[in-house]
Amino acid sequence: MAGLLALLPVLPLGIAPISARPDAAGAVPLRMPPPLPAAERTEPSFKGATRSAGEGVVVNGLRQQARWELVNGELWLPLEVLEGQLGVSRSQTPDGALLLEWFGRKLQVAPARQRNLADEVAVPVSDLLQPLGVTPVVRGADLWLNLPARPLLAIRSRALEGGGLRIVFDLEGPSLLRSGDGRVLLGMVASPQQLQQLNQLGLAPRQAGDWLSLRAEGQRLSLADPWRLVLDLPTGSAGNGPPAASTTAASASTPWSPARDPRLAQLMGQGLAIDRQVVSSGSQQVLLHSVRLDPRSVPLELRPLNRPDGMQGLSSLTQLARQEQALIAINGGYFNRVNRLPLGALRDDGIWLSGPILNRGAMGWEPGRLPSFGRLSLEESVEDSQGQRWAVVSLNSGYPQRGIARYTAAWGRSYQPITGDEMAVLIRQGLVIQRFEPGELTGGVPLDPGNELLVGRGSLMLPWQPGERLQLRSRPSHPLGASSFVIGGGPLLLQNGRLVLNGGAEGFSASFLSQGAPRTVIASDGRQLWLLTLQGLNGAGPTLLETAVLLQQQGLRDALNLDGGSSTGLVLGQEHTVKGRGVAGAVHNGLGLVARP
Repeated sequence: MAGLLALLPVLPLGIAPISARPDAAGAVPLRMPPPLPAAERTEPSFKGATRSAGEGVVVNGLRQQARWELVNGELWLPLEVLEGQLGVSRSQTPDGALLLEWFGRKLQVAPARQRNLADEVAVPVSDLLQPLGVTPVVRGADLWLNLPARPLLAIRSRALEGGGLRIVFDLEGPSLLRSGDGRVLLGMVASPQQLQQLNQLGLAPRQAGDWLSLRAEGQRLSLADPWRLVLDLPTGSAGNGPPAASTTAASASTPWSPARDPRLAQLMGQGLAIDRQVVSSGSQQVLLHSVRLDPRSVPLELRPLNRPDGMQGLSSLTQLARQEQALIAINGGYFNRVNRLPLGALRDDGIWLSGPILNRGAMGWEPGRLPSFGRLSLEESVEDSQGQRWAVVSLNSGYPQRGIARYTAAWGRSYQPITGDEMAVLIRQGLVIQRFEPGELTGGVPLDPGNELLVGRGSLMLPWQPGERLQLRSRPSHPLGASSFVIGGGPLLLQNGRLVLNGGAEGFSASFLSQGAPRTVIASDGRQLWLLTLQGLNGAGPTLLETAVLLQQQGLRDALNLDGGSSTGLVLGQEHTVKGRGVAGAVHNGLGLVARP
């Protein structure tokens, strides 16, 4: 459900000093497109169709739950499907346009042509897919995408500088690539000799019909003239992880047994509980997975799961869990799937990796203790040498607002402009050391430890010059914001046993609040910490209100909704047992249970 906030508008917050406008900051409701109509049945052709939509995409016979829409012959697909299930590469231009590339064909999509489709970011893709031979067919509520598998011509490999392995597949033509959960599926046919060659490279190959399955994670690049597919695998990535479950299964989760992981089996004898049950929510059957423990007695600690190279980028949940040696993991907060930046609170060991937005629900905790829940914002300001105080509207955030944003080394090695209208000043130990006029940020600004970058957006001209001294003030609106660890999401569902769902107050749209989807929730019953996922068995999944009521009936006192939809996931041991819509979507961050030192 990362696409929910991917196209947030720049909010019209005040740019005057705080002394002139004391209440400059505040939450603004998110404007979203209206819900799409129910899927219509159409003839198996795009010709003559004016509008059709559905909930399933079948790629060379492998189905996943994903929203698609066809309007006047133009096909709209979510970015998650293009990247994760077809192999399309993408980048972003400075003006916010997406640049999609697939086997030498490029398609630039302006921000005005990027929109929300249910809870994912979608773009028009007919001009990208059809010239390369992808045949789309509508069958009821499913969209079938087919590209014939071709024989693999040759495999070449070499070591990369700094470690890792590059593998080049020589092809007869374009090929589909599905990725996630530690494996890639290639739409090609390998010979027995080629399978042996791939096995010697540690990729554990399997040929199943027209799909070649490899156990590997890394960067990919598709090329034309001649046709090639390039995989760059970091050191230690090949051969990691258990075999992936078949993506042809109708269920979006697989049963798990403690016998598969003796570490978890031992912990279950010490108070850890892992359950899988079907519960009723109105007329819908919901598959509920729960992990429960008392962090004061079970030797596991809850930790945020983050990428080690900064706030920009996505990973699979299994990658995030593996790098932190987490035995159990769920996906975390929201993010922008277009620029791959966080949209909410993320605090790790006392450091704000990303600040809260829109006074949304959050959870804070200390090691070995039960968490606290509430709605959270940061109240920050900068006072200059003239005695004026200026509101700082965000900290290390991918959520662009008009006003001043603050970025630190926790953001990453450098800052790249998020909007096209920005200027900045670089500060060290409270002293302005460099000024960047509009347009001078394009090449990026290094964020060395101890430095801070104040960015002005929305035509705001920062008045400060090198040598001027500034003083920063910062405090959280809720005591949970002072905790060593904080995760943000929203909406807040339960607090102290009461149903407190108020999505409008947290900036969520009415359409988001009313739609059903897979859910991820972090919660507490006052005695134990709960990690939960909820999936619909005979529907899209529960609404937020249905989720809150269901969890209240389960005896929970506090509950926070996290990112959901295709982001929903649960990893037990090394197994990705829950995949929100049937495939392992890339996520920005997560929550993991790691063994206590």
